[in-house]
Amino acid sequence: MIPAVRIADARSFLFVPGSRPDRFAKAQNSHADIVILDLEDAVAPQDKSDARAAVVGWLAKHPAVVRINAVGTPWHQEDLAALNAAEHLLGVMLPKAESSDEVYATSVALHGVPLLALVETAKGIRDAAQVAETVGVVRLAFGSYDFCRDAGVTNSSGDERELLLARSTLVIASRAAGLPGPVDGVQGDIADESGLLASTRRAADLGFTAKLCIHPAQLHSVHEALRPGEEELAWARRVLQVAGDSAGAAVRVDGQMIDKPRLDLARRLLALDRAHNRDDGAEQTTAPAQQTHGDKTSSGDAM
Repeated sequence: MIPAVRIADARSFLFVPGSRPDRFAKAQNSHADIVILDLEDAVAPQDKSDARAAVVGWLAKHPAVVRINAVGTPWHQEDLAALNAAEHLLGVMLPKAESSDEVYATSVALHGVPLLALVETAKGIRDAAQVAETVGVVRLAFGSYDFCRDAGVTNSSGDERELLLARSTLVIASRAAGLPGPVDGVQGDIADESGLLASTRRAADLGFTAKLCIHPAQLHSVHEALRPGEEELAWARRVLQVAGDSAGAAVRVDGQMIDKPRLDLARRLLALDRAHNRDDGAEQTTAPAQQTHGDKTSSGDAM
């Protein structure tokens, strides 16, 4: 079973606790581009083994990404061993990614399964370029909650200016390594739709191209915030009309020189538009915006 959207092109990643297999199908049938079955923060230590078994069982028939436990935890090696036999594993999210050696070792242990490196510490931000260039990494993601705790950042400005440097660092590291735009962190308040829209748009302005979600009710707002504007789409269509057959050679469009990076941008914008048009033909998820992951805010609330 092949998903409609690749990890590199996904706009939304929906966390589901690995200890709640009753919710796997609901997540799979939502409008999330990619589902992440979570074995880390969403699962209590005493439930790790059962959650791992449930996730592996689901992967026998259904595609998903799995967030494993971090390097150095008691469950990391057991996660790797179990997932090596998983038939429909799309990729693995590695939390606390801050060492290229540890990231590479994880990639080797998983025999080249695509890695989403979740950067959520000050050291991880400092060394994001090295992590992004590590063999096996296909995308970076931002664990904003854990980053704030680790770095002593109080994210209380309302416009998230405290996260500007960290977010921009991940965007630059991704671009320099030839990766897609990074994935922005979760918003813990499921009911705050306007805040989610504003936060996702700020991240998109910086170069993020996706967001981590903790509830299906967040997906529509995330997709809407990442939707290209009509002016952007008109520009992209003109660029492809003029430069589409240029084989990468620079051409002039609307008085601007269009080289290969800008041609690639035009193609990405139109691909995003096609993804949104696909969503427009589907029924919007209307799950109630309420806490659904036990005592914690979400499967990703520690990010």
